[in-house]
Amino acid sequence: MRVRLDIAYDGTDFRGWARQPGLRTVQGTLEEALARVVGGEVVLTVAGRTDAGVHARGQVAHVDLDDAQEARLRRTRDADPLASLPRRVQGVLGPYPDVALTAASVAPEGFDARFSAVWRRYEYRLADDLSGYDPTDRARTTTWRGALHVAAMDAAARSLTGLHDFAAYCKPREEATTIRTLLEFDWHRDDAGVLVANLKADAFCHSMVRALVGACAAVGAGRLTVADAARLRDELTRTSAFKVLAARGLTLTEVGYPAAELLASRANQTRARRAPA
Repeated sequence: MRVRLDIAYDGTDFRGWARQPGLRTVQGTLEEALARVVGGEVVLTVAGRTDAGVHARGQVAHVDLDDAQEARLRRTRDADPLASLPRRVQGVLGPYPDVALTAASVAPEGFDARFSAVWRRYEYRLADDLSGYDPTDRARTTTWRGALHVAAMDAAARSLTGLHDFAAYCKPREEATTIRTLLEFDWHRDDAGVLVANLKADAFCHSMVRALVGACAAVGAGRLTVADAARLRDELTRTSAFKVLAARGLTLTEVGYPAAELLASRANQTRARRAPA
């Protein structure tokens, strides 16, 4: 049985999503907790691996349970064993864990948390001198000394959307493409005056979001022009013209999937596109 898991976490004390020997990670923590509930070995496949310090409230993963694990899962007084799985995992992790399952359900046929996804959405929060500092939000907000011009940041962000090679905004990984479709990128101030970026793309390469928001912050501070953001992108090389911002301000908020009947074909298309030549 394939199970879809919806996940939220505070990434502050994790060394990222991916399991690493001797390090505390989101994947490792959840797999250990799930194994205590269903027994045996548990391996999660995630929609998008997040780096150390990055948060999520809309992460998605799937897990395949064998017959013995499914039988153990169903040994409960709850009418719907999957609906109660988040509570049972929290029972293992403790009353105030920094990672939680927000939902669990039988995955539709053809569903693959990673390869069926058609887009991912992130939010970045940045507090400047105009918004002030709120200590209750310190774990999910990056601070910037000085005042930032939000209209200029928004204009720079919108100029970066579309299908492009984002090599200038990504940390290179061997055999990994840096060509992405940035579907949405915009900035606004929330009710408290904090600058909030909304980014949506088919996928993001390593460090891409934090580099993009760093370039926009440089525009907002007057260190770069609006035109510079797109020019630097088109030069296709890493640059020191802006600072990659801290992970603490970044949250994965949502993952999008096609209609159920298109899940399998989408997964096949994505696998084919990402397979080495």
